[in-house]
Amino acid sequence: MNPGVLHERATPLFPGWAALLLAAGSGYLLDAAFPDRGWWPILFPAVMLLFLALRGRNYWWGVLIGMVAGSTFWLVHIQWLTRYLGPVPWLALGLLEAIFFSLGTGLIALALTWGPVAWPTRLGRIGMIPVVVAGLWTLREGITAVWPYGGFAWGRAALSQSESPFAPLVAWLGMSGLSFALVWLAAFILALILEPGLVLRWRIVGSVGAIAVLLAVPAWPTISSGTTTIAAVQGNADAGLFANRPPGEILSDHVSATLPLEGRDVDMIVWPENAADIDPERSPDAARILDAVSERIGAPLVTGTITERDATFYNTSLLWKPGQGVVDYYDKAHPVPFAEYVPDRAFWRGFAPDLIDLVGRDYGIGRTDNVFDIDGVIAGISICFDIADDGLVTKMIDSGAQVVLAQTNNADFGTVDHPTDESAQQLAIARLRAIETGRSVVNISTVGESAIVRPDGSTQASLPAFTAGAMVEPVTLSDTVTPAVPLGRSIEWLVAGVGSAGVVLALMARRRRRTGA
Repeated sequence: MNPGVLHERATPLFPGWAALLLAAGSGYLLDAAFPDRGWWPILFPAVMLLFLALRGRNYWWGVLIGMVAGSTFWLVHIQWLTRYLGPVPWLALGLLEAIFFSLGTGLIALALTWGPVAWPTRLGRIGMIPVVVAGLWTLREGITAVWPYGGFAWGRAALSQSESPFAPLVAWLGMSGLSFALVWLAAFILALILEPGLVLRWRIVGSVGAIAVLLAVPAWPTISSGTTTIAAVQGNADAGLFANRPPGEILSDHVSATLPLEGRDVDMIVWPENAADIDPERSPDAARILDAVSERIGAPLVTGTITERDATFYNTSLLWKPGQGVVDYYDKAHPVPFAEYVPDRAFWRGFAPDLIDLVGRDYGIGRTDNVFDIDGVIAGISICFDIADDGLVTKMIDSGAQVVLAQTNNADFGTVDHPTDESAQQLAIARLRAIETGRSVVNISTVGESAIVRPDGSTQASLPAFTAGAMVEPVTLSDTVTPAVPLGRSIEWLVAGVGSAGVVLALMARRRRRTGA
């Protein structure tokens, strides 16, 4: 491989066909870094392979290479979407995300190719170009996390590191900042490897030193403000979209898994999303059942259900107290487009009417706050994909949440005979949120994987998938404010801005080179 001529644009290291093969391999390895396999170190060679394929390419070659890498990654990463809905939604979402991925790699290709002209010194090539490409990667992740239709904050580089030694960085930098640091590290090591004339000793020292600097950042200390004993119940209820179970059976499953806890000292009971498949505010029978469970266990109950107000349906979490009924509720603020509602239904129905009609009712976007005061304990409430929304997590911590209750229903994404990666990927997000916020996170699912995660990201208790049971644990409360909570969005804007400015400077350098200025 010839790294190219100094002070000139970088040249391709491989022919086009080989670059496309590298891209496909990169996408596959990138998925392997995420749960369920969770081979987190492989993130770095995956990113390096992609950048090797992009080096020396123009924008459109960068887009093509990114489309191959992005399609490979996304279609493997979210294969669980085919479990009930078949290939069309999987292909639609996977290819949409791949398009965004490819637009980002097109810009990264420009930075890698023309960066040596913009920053012709060794310090510039090694010091600046990795910062720019990592900023562009973060920019693309930041956009797709919020747009279109609220975005899809899945598959970010940070989410591969929930059980890696780099995970504590998320408490300092937030999710986007962690992605930036990881991609920067991969790009920096690659720049050291490719830098002409650099002696081997300095390549090794630079690489080891960069890794050591990131690993040396200490975990943010979490100060406990007490404990509360939580009973988190997994009913192993088939609450999938096409389960077609008689009304009340899902509720019955969770009652059956809860009643054995009678006599235990419990401060609150937490059931998953959709655990009460009959709205107790509209069903006296369901209300009596919740009253009975809450009274027998001697604790308030947090449960998911579907509510209707002002002719609008909501995916709701209720706080229920015996004899009082609903004393607070949270309507899901981030319903999933094309699953819980269809945006621009008339337009999209023209493309796939049978699929669009499967979403028979549209859930409204909640406007309530996302915390409950449960006998003096302030609990942040997250329903399913809410846990991936940076803004909602920040909102609950700003509202004083001392613990996070993450209720979810994973029954659509696997069976005991055919499990998928979706639940493990979601639990990884919850684990990083625990570290990021300095809060215990109770991730409770209808079918699993369920776990109580300590503020340092370690597992306090867990339940295997597709098994009914309960976790009864004294859970740490905290009022700690990590740097990531107030600074996370600012860090995202900063590094994305540096990436954007960097690619503009690279394009200006290209223009000067072509005009001879």
